[in-house]
Amino acid sequence: MKVTDISRLGYKAETPVTENNVIAAYTGDLLSDVMGNAPDDSVLITIQAHKNTVAVATLAGIQAIVICNGRAVPDDMKEAAEKERVTIFTTKENQFEVSVKISQLLK
Repeated sequence: MKVTDISRLGYKAETPVTENNVIAAYTGDLLSDVMGNAPDDSVLITIQAHKNTVAVATLAGIQAIVICNGRAVPDDMKEAAEKERVTIFTTKENQFEVSVKISQLLK
């Protein structure tokens, strides 16, 4: 699937939506765990709304981030994501709900 497919779920795009390929998803808030275990070309589902999340995404080959629980995305995070071509989405849904929906898209 493509990052643009995530847009169909109704999440708010906080940064430009890319056409990058996504082949997996990873749900987690401990960024060291994400860095060591998230697969390349994945989407990260998290509540970590700060600039370091983008840095970890870049290192791990993550193409998109979904910030859950209605958390606001700070401007410096948006700027970093745009520079690295990582799409950020936000939603009021929790991580479980988002994980299920993205899993269905990946099938």
